[in-house]
Amino acid sequence: MRLNSAKCTFGVASGKFLGFVITYRGIEANPEKVNALRDMVPPKNIKEVQKINGRIAALSRFLAHSGDKYMLFFMVLKGARNSGFQWTDKCQEAIEQL
Repeated sequence: MRLNSAKCTFGVASGKFLGFVITYRGIEANPEKVNALRDMVPPKNIKEVQKINGRIAALSRFLAHSGDKYMLFFMVLKGARNSGFQWTDKCQEAIEQL
């Protein structure tokens, strides 16, 4: 096995790896991903709700009870198949609670 010196770093206090920040304290959420989720505008279609679900899934390890809190977004997708896309005030409140 050979290591590429341009891609390797040794003796650093923290670094990004697979979308997470690795520090001496352990694995932490990447602040860029947290800010991307926090700065999202209300979705206008199903694709944008899917983006929210993906970002929540990526950060679910760091969000307490994320399945309970964000089940509403999954229900929006499920309801969109039957009756069309509807973004409610409850959904907006759930986004703001992040």
